[in-house]
Amino acid sequence: MPYKIENDLQTLLREQELIESSESFIHDLEGIFRSNITLPSYQSDQTVMRGLRYPNGTGVIAGVTAVGDVNGYELVDDQKVPREGRLFYRGIDIQDIIRQCIREDRFGFEEVVYLLLFGGLPNAEQLKKFQVLLAHWSRLPGYFTEDMILRSPNRNIMNKLESCILTLHSHDGEAENRSLWNELFKSFRMVARTPTIVAHAYAAKRHYFDGESLYLHCPRPDLSVAENFLYSLRKDNHFTEEEARLLDLCLILHAEHGGGNNSTFACRVMTSSGTDFYSAIAAAVGSLKGFRHGGANIKVMEMLECIKSHVRNWDSPAEVKDCLAKIVRKELGDGTGLIYGMGHAVYTISDPRAVILKQFSRRLAEKKGLAPELELIERIEQLAPEILLQERGGGKQICANVDLYSGFVYKMLGIPPELYTAIFASARMPGWCAHRIEECCSPDARIIRPAYKAVSAHKAYIPLQERP
Repeated sequence: MPYKIENDLQTLLREQELIESSESFIHDLEGIFRSNITLPSYQSDQTVMRGLRYPNGTGVIAGVTAVGDVNGYELVDDQKVPREGRLFYRGIDIQDIIRQCIREDRFGFEEVVYLLLFGGLPNAEQLKKFQVLLAHWSRLPGYFTEDMILRSPNRNIMNKLESCILTLHSHDGEAENRSLWNELFKSFRMVARTPTIVAHAYAAKRHYFDGESLYLHCPRPDLSVAENFLYSLRKDNHFTEEEARLLDLCLILHAEHGGGNNSTFACRVMTSSGTDFYSAIAAAVGSLKGFRHGGANIKVMEMLECIKSHVRNWDSPAEVKDCLAKIVRKELGDGTGLIYGMGHAVYTISDPRAVILKQFSRRLAEKKGLAPELELIERIEQLAPEILLQERGGGKQICANVDLYSGFVYKMLGIPPELYTAIFASARMPGWCAHRIEECCSPDARIIRPAYKAVSAHKAYIPLQERP
């Protein structure tokens, strides 16, 4: 056997032995870890605000923002009084933005990006110039796709996006410059580049892990962000106007959601430490990936497939209720007991994003023969509050959130589940960037540093020789 091959084989065998030894070592210590480290519940401790929420369910105020406002209840005598949900971008109701885009028969995401980043609505000339610049910067740096995406593909598109964002630091000669001008410049470049990174990362995943043909499409300067994403994603570049408008609507609805949502707060926490733009944005992407946050849209579709396979008659409320009850009791589903897509930290009676998506998805669902599936989702929305009350008790009013419908919309658009959360990230990018800039420019900026209550007993140090 040639020396090099023999040497490589011995190295692989040693690495395998080390892996097996490490796994065995950790497995043996797992029980000790659980008994020594795992905390009991402190939910009843009134001094501990779990999830940074007060006992009445309202969030702990950690700062102020002029970027977005999420309304879902009023406080009366320190109690939450439910009301219809409303969402504002820079003080403008999201319903008004969407209504006007439909009236003028145009795409709206680019206008929303401008509004969030610059604080006001653009005039026609400013919007046109901004669209041209976004299209220009949607192309990635030279050889970036080859070096960063094709040479190191990842099954998970969110992790690939996160690593690509961090790598863009190396392509920015002013990466550590935190001036307002530079933060704005980095922001709109990041908004433009994210959909391209996502599309190329998925192409690499399809090719290297799924055995599919590799095709990469460069974005076109004459297309909107929504159009370009569908153009880049599809082998034949073909998409309909209706599909692009529905995706544009999704991007608008996901662009911003206040400073307290987990990913935006993660971005602001990182920014408060004085770190660079790319590190803060990558942290937001990592947060959004979680199944309790942006990853919930994938979980909704997995839950829906489970329900479809266990319910013979989708029109039967009794069968759907029985299935939902089993999911809550952890007898079906992923074992968490969660009905994904139901409930929100702020919205009580309704999530305006879910209301809008449900309204605008019906026509395409009927065209694509998916109306029965949409009706099943609506039945889940109607029955879930009753089931949760029956199985868990309590009087908390819950409603469907945007995740209950967004995954279904992406399915109608032929977008694979691996991309659901990555599209969310592409849409939320302007919101993260706007909050990053606001945190950087705050005259009262301080590092965000909440406290944790220490509950471990003080112990004496035992010398090594005296330990059992």
